[in-house]
Amino acid sequence: MKETKPITEYTNEELISNEKKAKILTIMLMVAILLLFFSSFFLTIKKGFSALSVIPIALLPILIMNINNWNKLKKEKADRNL
Repeated sequence: MKETKPITEYTNEELISNEKKAKILTIMLMVAILLLFFSSFFLTIKKGFSALSVIPIALLPILIMNINNWNKLKKEKADRNL
C-alpha cells in the first residue's frame, strides 16, 4: 500500500496542485450533499421516511475531513508564502 508523506514534505508544486484538487473536490462534495439533502427532504415529505433519507447525514463526516485537509493545505501554503 502506498504511504502518503506529510504535508510539510510536499514540494511547492505538489502543494499547490493538491490544494486546488482538495478545493474542487470539497466544493463538489458540498454541492452533492446539498442536492441529496434537499431531494431526500422532498421525498420524505412526499412518500415518508426511508433508509435513503440518512445518506446526506452519513456523508457529513467525509465532508468535514475534506474541509480539514483543505484548511491544512491552505495553512501550509500560507506558511510558505505561495
